[in-house]
Amino acid sequence: MSGIRRAAGLVLAVALLLPTQGCRLLPDRSEVPPWPGGPTPSWQWQVSGQLDPTVDAEVYVLDGFLISLETARRLRAHGRRLVCHVEAGIYQAARPDAARFPAGVLGAPARVPGQPSGTPRGRWLDIRQWSVLEPVLADRFRLCRGKRFVAVLPVGMDGYTHRSGFPLTFDDQLAFNRRVAELARQAHLAPGLAGDIDQVLALEPYFDFAVNEECVRRTECARLVPFTQAGKPVFHVEYQGSTADFCTTSVGYGLTSIRKDRDLGVRRDVCPP
Repeated sequence: MSGIRRAAGLVLAVALLLPTQGCRLLPDRSEVPPWPGGPTPSWQWQVSGQLDPTVDAEVYVLDGFLISLETARRLRAHGRRLVCHVEAGIYQAARPDAARFPAGVLGAPARVPGQPSGTPRGRWLDIRQWSVLEPVLADRFRLCRGKRFVAVLPVGMDGYTHRSGFPLTFDDQLAFNRRVAELARQAHLAPGLAGDIDQVLALEPYFDFAVNEECVRRTECARLVPFTQAGKPVFHVEYQGSTADFCTTSVGYGLTSIRKDRDLGVRRDVCPP
């Protein structure tokens, strides 16, 4: 009888150590190749205007809907690492799948990255309604993967800090962002964190890189250190001033920085490494 009790106790102990379906503490990275080691690669973020494939950058962040499969193939053939810019927490009426978002998930106006300030072109989504949003986002991520992107930058990941039209909480945003990262991995894409600087420490384990807008102007760059300390790249953009105004600060924090116009067109000024 004592042997049976010991065996039962061992089975219970092993079961308690195994992760359950709803309680995974860290993301499963087995299906997604890690970000290449070594120096942080140079980058370009272009989601408007005619694409310039000659920009001297290793990483291109591009609009997943607008880039054709053939264009993506040519860029990959020249050694570019492609990151798929796609809305996750923001609705944009111009997207071909916009009709899949019911009126009940559409909130207040939101600025879409790539559009000038003061000209909202999107609306915040009710990120609490995951069952509604998940199939749309899953198809978007599959589109990215089908076009041979290797990573994804879901944008609109900080609605809880804005007047979104919904009573979103800190925990609502954490849950949504983690779900988005896991959904990206299921599509074999490396997920990147756009913005949401207040939750960087909690979200770093779930994302393979970060993209930040204007941390120097907002004096927030130190808060991105969890990514750089983990050996993950942080791609940073400023929209005002010149590189001489911010490069010393941003490079000092280990960021890969560029200066661009808010429309995220071709033009960029690069900080020295």
